[in-house]
Amino acid sequence: MLSALAFSIMALFVKQIGLLGIPVLEMVAARSFVSLLISYTALKRQGVNPWGRRKGLLLARGLVGFVALICVFYALTHLPLAEATVLQYLHPMFTVILAVLFLKEGATQGSLICIALSFVGLLVIVQPSFIFSSFVVEYDSLALIAALTGAFGSAIAYTLVRSLNKTEDPMVIILYFPLVSLPISVVLLWNNFVMPEGITWLYLLAIGLATQIGQWGLTKSLQTETAGRATSFSYLQVVFAIVFGFVFYTEVPSISTLLGAGFIIFGAYINVRWKETAKIV
Repeated sequence: MLSALAFSIMALFVKQIGLLGIPVLEMVAARSFVSLLISYTALKRQGVNPWGRRKGLLLARGLVGFVALICVFYALTHLPLAEATVLQYLHPMFTVILAVLFLKEGATQGSLICIALSFVGLLVIVQPSFIFSSFVVEYDSLALIAALTGAFGSAIAYTLVRSLNKTEDPMVIILYFPLVSLPISVVLLWNNFVMPEGITWLYLLAIGLATQIGQWGLTKSLQTETAGRATSFSYLQVVFAIVFGFVFYTEVPSISTLLGAGFIIFGAYINVRWKETAKIV
């Protein structure tokens, strides 16, 4: 729940900075720089080897997380806050599938119901014309694709985190994200850098701090729960996003967004509450 709140605050500042004209890659670089400082300092104080044991898998987690974060930030700056967050939080549906395929974690009937309801919720929000030909809410197509790609990338990253938690310190796993994302984002950004002014510096710092708290909370929760069930709690961010979007940007979610979010949240609730003994896969 702490992770969901922190990521919601991060999303709020990402959207605000996007309105100020700061490029997505610059936000990723700033977030990575703050995370790198905090993670490395914490590991040094604890006397933990910052490089970890399974370096290949750690690097893969960092790279996948980097791609997913770019997609998420792009969606947040080009879609209403609620819609971007709801689409991003399809990742528990993808996580359940990946955990079954690669971690051999049994899926409960609740997990399968979660997948079905999440898919219905996605259709209601996106409203593809071949199904909703009479009434379609128009969104930026590239932003929709970015949101879905970000959700799938997040699911891959969380599945890797679940596997890495067996051998690695949570802060080591977090450290590898900025180790990968900071140099790549700086190189790709290059001449497109925009010098922040005034309060924008504070917004960039807030993104880094909020994301660090969110990553720490999610990584810790993945140590004690299966990947599918742990990430289901993240759906609280949908509620926070709707509230923040209305309070700070007077964004009133469409009926289709609220209905789709309802399907997705209800699916996540069933997944969380379903008894572990009901595994069928």
